Amino acid sequence: MPPPYPFGETVTIIRPGPPTQDDYGNDVPGPDVEVAVAGCAVWPRTSSEDVQARLQVLEGLNVLAPYGTDVRPHDRARVRGVLYEVDGDPGEWRSPLTGTEGGVQIELSRVTG
Repeated sequence: MPPPYPFGETVTIIRPGPPTQDDYGNDVPGPDVEVAVAGCAVWPRTSSEDVQARLQVLEGLNVLAPYGTDVRPHDRARVRGVLYEVDGDPGEWRSPLTGTEGGVQIELSRVTG
């Protein structure tokens, strides 16, 4: 069964809005635009630690959002109140046999420490 899932989670996709200009006429990113995507499946990816010189943890999540969800590699996402970076290009799942649109797989990551 493709998303949206009836017991899925809401994931908020965040990207800079249309550029505006600063006092000197330079283009700067506009205010963030947030889009809530309901019915997503969320599951953890492996995490890793780097303990050389400092304590650093890299953690990640996978998200399966409804087919056609607009997500780009430089977007961010808020899941369960935590902000993540989109890791690479999201992939759209579609069956070549039935045409069933399985969803958009998004890999998220964040570094702490």
